[in-house]
Amino acid sequence: MSLEDAEAWFVAQGRRPHDFQREVWQAMQAGEGGLLHATTGSGKTLAVWIGALLRQRAGSGLQVVWITPMRALAADTTRALHEPLPALAPRWQAAQRTGDTTSTERARQERRWPEALVTTPESLSLMLTRDDAATLLGGVHTVIVDEWHELIGSKRGVQVQLALARLRRWCPELVVWGLSATLGNLAEALQTLCPDHLGRTDRRARLVQGRLDKALVIDTLLPHEPGRFSWAGHLGAQMLLPVVQEIERSGPTLIFTNVRSQAEIWYQLILQERPEWAGVVALHHGSLDKSVREWVELGLKSGRLRAVVATSSLDLGVDFLPVERVLQIGSAKGVARLLQRAGRSGHAPGRASRVTLVPTNTLELVEAAAARRAALAGQVESRASPDKPLDVLVQHLVTVALGGGFEADALFDEVRSSLAYRDLSRDEFDWALAFCSRGGASLGAYPEYHRIAQDEQGVWRVPDRGIAKRHRLQVGTIVAEASMQVKWLSGGSIGVIEEGFIARLSKGDHFVFAGRVLEFVRTQELTAYVRKASKPKGVVPSWAGSRMPLSSELADAVLAMLDGAAQGDFFEPEMVAAMPMLKAQERLSRLPRQGRLLVETWRSREGHHLFVYPFAGRNVHIGLAQLLAWRLARHAPNTFSLSANDYGLEILGANELKLASLSDGTLFDTETLLADVLASLNSGELAQRRFREIARVAGLVFGGYPGAPKSTRQLQASSSLFFEVFRKYDAGNRLLAQAEGEVLAQELDIARLRATLKRLARAPLDAVDLQAPSPFALPLLVERLREQLSTEKLKDRLDRLIAQGEAGLHDSSD
Repeated sequence: MSLEDAEAWFVAQGRRPHDFQREVWQAMQAGEGGLLHATTGSGKTLAVWIGALLRQRAGSGLQVVWITPMRALAADTTRALHEPLPALAPRWQAAQRTGDTTSTERARQERRWPEALVTTPESLSLMLTRDDAATLLGGVHTVIVDEWHELIGSKRGVQVQLALARLRRWCPELVVWGLSATLGNLAEALQTLCPDHLGRTDRRARLVQGRLDKALVIDTLLPHEPGRFSWAGHLGAQMLLPVVQEIERSGPTLIFTNVRSQAEIWYQLILQERPEWAGVVALHHGSLDKSVREWVELGLKSGRLRAVVATSSLDLGVDFLPVERVLQIGSAKGVARLLQRAGRSGHAPGRASRVTLVPTNTLELVEAAAARRAALAGQVESRASPDKPLDVLVQHLVTVALGGGFEADALFDEVRSSLAYRDLSRDEFDWALAFCSRGGASLGAYPEYHRIAQDEQGVWRVPDRGIAKRHRLQVGTIVAEASMQVKWLSGGSIGVIEEGFIARLSKGDHFVFAGRVLEFVRTQELTAYVRKASKPKGVVPSWAGSRMPLSSELADAVLAMLDGAAQGDFFEPEMVAAMPMLKAQERLSRLPRQGRLLVETWRSREGHHLFVYPFAGRNVHIGLAQLLAWRLARHAPNTFSLSANDYGLEILGANELKLASLSDGTLFDTETLLADVLASLNSGELAQRRFREIARVAGLVFGGYPGAPKSTRQLQASSSLFFEVFRKYDAGNRLLAQAEGEVLAQELDIARLRATLKRLARAPLDAVDLQAPSPFALPLLVERLREQLSTEKLKDRLDRLIAQGEAGLHDSSD
């Protein structure tokens, strides 16, 4: 096959190749790896796939591996790969191999492997555990990593890096390409995928950017009455009818929410407003049964569905040609996520990608305008690889020992060739090796933790069949949330739901799931059995990790919008709609400004309130509130209640707050940050919770055999036991240090916290003593009060707080 053949095939399809596609073909034909960054629907798949076909070799056997981050994308990708095969590679087969692949299909592949295999990081790692892994994968000349932006920042991305390092040892001519549509740090992403310290001075990795003149429309559905005081979810019900009207006048529409519980709520609301839409409006999220999700995806592709309410389960990869509109309920919280979701629409030639933001509170109007500015300016978030996670390394050592074995020196060099482990010391590698072979300092007496051993030739292998079987059953770095199957009492699966939520239910309780109101009957063998409920309403389940923090890029853009508003910039429609709230903020307090720090104090019957607005995102504000409260208590003992959102934080003290350290900036000191953070938080509890994931990845905790899984309570108890044993008898265990490091880096975002403190320390203060809660303070009050009050009592309290604010506005105008 030649470049001329590729061009001719495109012409036969009634289209012409884009310049960036030709550039990729030429690079791949020359043996160059790279990263293709282009908008969704621009033709990235065909660019790298035809490039791979240009490198095809004679004979059968696996030649191309296509890595996808989601099993749901595998079938769609495989169909796309089949399209040019009859003309360009008539003897080739393309197939998929994921956790969803049937045993029949696996057996067929064992008899004759396809030339191209679509798989996931987990399934590829599982293939590396085969005795014949080197033979099976030794003929692979091309690897494509789809949606690289989705993988690079996670342990799954590290898993991919290690697998590529192994393949490069077996396949010296290996070419690797990544695909992405939304990445800010392209050079780093390319370096992570194609490291340059492999001794290949005759090659280089290439960054190709597909620039197409595809229109992007980002607009906002403006509320009729945004109001002067608003809080999270306040505008939700008011926006229902406008959302329904948008669906009515559009073609097939995707309605994105950030969390599954919000998707359940909006699906119910839409059907209550338009009951005749039952059957043409659907729900899609990761907890639903696979058969339900596939039915929805097929309905979208065929154009049969009018609208689908979805979470990030439909963010990636799958192309739904009929989709004309995307609605985003609430803020997308990040520019990359907004662009990714916008790209789900307008796939037909000449059609724009359009996303319409639906604010659920007045401040999200400002976020919407800021997101549009940032997106059109290309201010997309960066994503970086984790730094040498030892739990992934421990798992990989056992994987490679199973897949033919390894010599320590050679594998050390191989592992260090991946970017994630470029700074791995020999001491760290030897510790991981000893941990796999002897269980470290505290598990030496237990044979099941002697997972690898050297043979007479000095090659490390897995000597025990039981250990091999258990390892193969849980290869991977995804540690599922505590969840349970939900099934009908009469038979049939509905999906999975958090175990903690089910544990709070009693027989006869009603809850909303999969778009239905269900009655809980009983729990048996890690399954919750339900029947259709007789009552029309239920409790909406809340999933873990439901609150996404605002990204740094979007937070900075919001602060820039507010700075402009302080100078009278109300030209954009969202800012005009938000003007009553922003003007109220100015009259009761001040607007936050770039380069300055707004601090509000207020005295109420509850105590003494301090509101601080760093605009650093929820995760940073949670840690910052704990830290500041702890530091304030050192000067004067006090009892505190805390709350945080994406814009700021509240510290409520029972006694008067001594704020001298706030005025002179010492409250924001970074010299003792690490020690103070660890002292201010229950870091031991946080680290123990994080250790459950690490213990699972490192193979310390076994999740059970098929059909007999261990409960989350059992897994937590097992990991907690290891945590305590290591702390008492193996204090130098590096997995303990990793758990603490991940708490600081991921849950508290210590790097961003440090940068925020430095910024706050040098920022001039805008200090305001409030006479009533300001529009920016009210959402923080609501965050805290929601945890303490019933819905009815919260409404009464809010009515009084808003009345106070309105009275304050009246007084300030006199």
